[in-house]
Amino acid sequence: MSDRQPLLNTFNKLSIGSDDDDNNGNKKQLLTNSFSDWRRYFSRKKSNNEYIKLDHDTKHNAKDETVSVLRLFRFADRLDIALMFIAICLILVHAFCIIANLILFGRLTGLFVIESFGDNCDHQYRNSIAPIIHNNTYFQDIELRIFNHAPSHKLRNNRDVILSSTIATSIPSFRQKVMNMVHWLFIIGTMELLFGAISVFIWTISVKRQIFRMSVFLFRSLVQRSIPYMDTKPTSHLHVTLFDNIAKMEKGMGFEFLILMITLLGIIGGLIISLIINWQLALIMLFFIPVVFGTSLVFSKIIAKEANNELRTYSKAGQIVQEVFSSFRTVLSLNGSKFEQKRYEKELNPTGRSSIRQGAVFGVYVGCLSLISYLVYAVGFIFGSLLMSSKSHNSLNISDIIIIVSVFAQFILTFSAIGPFYQSVSAAQGAAVAVFQLIDEGNDITVNETDVWEEDKESIYNINGDIEFDNVNFIYPSRKDAPVLRNLSLIARAGQTTALVGSSGCGKSTCISLFLRYYEPSLGRITIDGRPITDYNVKRLRQNIGVVSQEPILFDMSIYENIRFGKLNATREEIEQAAREANAHNFIMALPNQYETLVGERGVQLSGGEKQRIALARALVKQPTFLLLDEATSALDNVSEKIVQEALNRACKGRTTIVIAHRLTTIQNAHQIYVLDNGSVIEQGTHEILMAREGGKYQAMVKRQQMEGIYDDQED
Repeated sequence: MSDRQPLLNTFNKLSIGSDDDDNNGNKKQLLTNSFSDWRRYFSRKKSNNEYIKLDHDTKHNAKDETVSVLRLFRFADRLDIALMFIAICLILVHAFCIIANLILFGRLTGLFVIESFGDNCDHQYRNSIAPIIHNNTYFQDIELRIFNHAPSHKLRNNRDVILSSTIATSIPSFRQKVMNMVHWLFIIGTMELLFGAISVFIWTISVKRQIFRMSVFLFRSLVQRSIPYMDTKPTSHLHVTLFDNIAKMEKGMGFEFLILMITLLGIIGGLIISLIINWQLALIMLFFIPVVFGTSLVFSKIIAKEANNELRTYSKAGQIVQEVFSSFRTVLSLNGSKFEQKRYEKELNPTGRSSIRQGAVFGVYVGCLSLISYLVYAVGFIFGSLLMSSKSHNSLNISDIIIIVSVFAQFILTFSAIGPFYQSVSAAQGAAVAVFQLIDEGNDITVNETDVWEEDKESIYNINGDIEFDNVNFIYPSRKDAPVLRNLSLIARAGQTTALVGSSGCGKSTCISLFLRYYEPSLGRITIDGRPITDYNVKRLRQNIGVVSQEPILFDMSIYENIRFGKLNATREEIEQAAREANAHNFIMALPNQYETLVGERGVQLSGGEKQRIALARALVKQPTFLLLDEATSALDNVSEKIVQEALNRACKGRTTIVIAHRLTTIQNAHQIYVLDNGSVIEQGTHEILMAREGGKYQAMVKRQQMEGIYDDQED
């Protein structure tokens, strides 16, 4: 008591006035409490409106908004930025290699054309030179141009010169030129391989680091959400955001984003080179860009529509699969396997039609792009030949034409391939809206339990005392038209067992939820030893509370880890001692792997009684001051109930315990029993006092259960 005295002195002004206070003090205290209650009510109402508004905003954002490309990388640290900068530099070199490859291809093709044309000219020259010399014809100037790649060769003053020898002595041999270009192609290809591989590797590392950091922030933001927020948010939405949206972002920010960047840089560089080589022909070819964009836009909308229809159908079929496997035993017991198969086939049939339509549209799209690519070649060579034959464009040669046409043909082929990459980046931008919003909400105190991540500054380790509900009113945020508690007042004395009984929906479990601070009362307050529970750090408060519910939730890990979940720094001895107190140690040691036995999803490998004892051990391992038992034995058979009840009775000794019981025989030894009806206390007292009250609610409930027990025994 001495340890708590300073705390009580500090918060005396919040306690209910004592008998020694004067009338003015009582009135002042009453006004203070009333004002506090109303302030809490309006604060609670505002918070509920925040949840509704938040849900509406999230749905609106998910439909209409996207995140900019740069904002996708908002979680990059300095190392990530440095890695991305290096990758971008390597990408620029990679794009340069792509452009250089196209230029070399054009020059190499032109070189073959020149060689073929030169051989033809040499043959014609040999056939025509003899009659010219024989007739002593003097010509002043004969100039031969081979598409501006060979120097001019003039024959003057009746000089008997053979053209082929002149070409051979003036320029390198054809084979040497080809080999030089092949060497450059090999060098550029090697550079493309190295820089491409290194850039992808570095970029992937950076994105993986960012996605990991983002996932941790998102998970932390979600697990600190308040229960009212979770009540207004479907878990499927949070699951999609945490897994599907993160996966979309990783795909859109990673390899596919890099490929899209390389492709776009290559296209832009190719267009610039084309304009530099011959802007007239390049401008003519630019006509195909809006044609390609328009075609892709029309077909992409049709394909996206069919893809969405297919995804919706798969989603419905997936719900059936999830439902079947989550209730697999029920399906088998009812021989419903064939029925569920037909349900699945019925939902799956539309996907076939959507896939056929999607494939047909995509086939037409590919055909259109192929047609456009052939038109590019046709238009490019037609207008290139016209420009080359024009006197004003005599500098244009076959190599330039091939380069420009190849750039635009490559652009069309590439554009048809980057559609999925662009779609992935767009999907990442859309998915980031919900992800970033949930992460940013992590700092919003109206929807989060921020105390869970904070240590108690006052370092209050031992929270103890009477638990008092003082005129508590409560309405669930998701059911605002149905009040659950109405002016509820009760006291659970320290070190004693207090039982709450009543019909379903009377507010018993709500009392436990309020004490755990899952919710805040709309009016009234809850105190521990006179101090409001809102003054305690939530993490520290819950660390002093052990909870055992009707349906125990175990995690898919070992028994040891499930018990240790109650106290993460528990030693092996503490875990085994908690198991002994819960009557679980013996059956655990009888298992093949003992404490390392995996319990399966939700503890499916264990019986109901075994799961309940593991849950009790998990609650006891942290040596809680308060123990909350929410119908802990109502779902067990008689044998399991006896074993668990024995452990519960032992655990309740010396602890402040609140028991919610359906079977009234389990709470006959409680120090105080409260009978609830419609959110209020209608009876209170010990078992003997309540049974002595003729016509009382508790007495009627006990007699009814006694009659049901007699009938059950007769049936057995």
